[in-house]
Amino acid sequence: MSNKESALTLVTGGTGHLGRDLVHQLLAAGRRVRVFARQPGADTRVDWACGDLSNGAGLRDALNGVTTVINAATFSPIAQRGYVRFIDLFRTPSAVDVDGTRRLLQESDRAGVEHFVHVSIVGLDPKNSLPYNRVKLAGENLVRQSDLPWSIVRAAPFHYLMARLLRSMQWLPWWPLPNSIVQPVATTDVAAYLIRCADSPDRGMRDEIGGPQAKPFPLFAQLYLDIRGLRRRLIPLEMSDEKARRMGFVAANGCKGSVTWQDWLLGHADEPKGKIRSAPTAPRM
Repeated sequence: MSNKESALTLVTGGTGHLGRDLVHQLLAAGRRVRVFARQPGADTRVDWACGDLSNGAGLRDALNGVTTVINAATFSPIAQRGYVRFIDLFRTPSAVDVDGTRRLLQESDRAGVEHFVHVSIVGLDPKNSLPYNRVKLAGENLVRQSDLPWSIVRAAPFHYLMARLLRSMQWLPWWPLPNSIVQPVATTDVAAYLIRCADSPDRGMRDEIGGPQAKPFPLFAQLYLDIRGLRRRLIPLEMSDEKARRMGFVAANGCKGSVTWQDWLLGHADEPKGKIRSAPTAPRM
């Protein structure tokens, strides 16, 4: 057994879209995988560690024997519901992305973790307008201040999130959308890149990852309408480059995935609307 195959990787957020792809690809490569989650999954190849990142329950035991941590956990009500509410312009939960990251770093240091890989988002800046972006930046800063060997990977918006947003707008006859550059990416591509970063001897801020195409948001929306067989009127809204950056509308700077928006849409149906939570669910130990 190679060192990679014998090492134990802990994945947080392992039951989400990105996390599931991460776990699948790690297992396919013959890796030992432990998932820290509020509820255990059905895959018996996974070592399930139940707990709650937002309050630290079960975290110390979950890190026992772990060599690498891939922190893919996040909590965004906007991402859950697929659209922005007025309250999202003023506040967003920080229990997972800030407090949870702090706890995870502290316990990882205690456990002697050799590499801490943190998943973040493109376009973060102290001047960001959205509270969620500011929370993600605060989480990044905690990682940078840590004494652990760390890597940070910023990813562009995921395909499934953009599809969820556009699905939520189907009841509108007109779609006003910022005419700003976006570069959505498939979670499978991000998962593969995260694993390469975790295995690499390099540390620090890694290249960002986006999809193979960067273009104005309305062009992605039009392709969604065409493939889904919908007729809506798109209204491009001009936005200055500075304001676009403050809202997080930027292209990724670095690595490009291989799955196009068109291919992803053709291979995935729109997800049904799920239950929207204002706080993480309680763990089932």
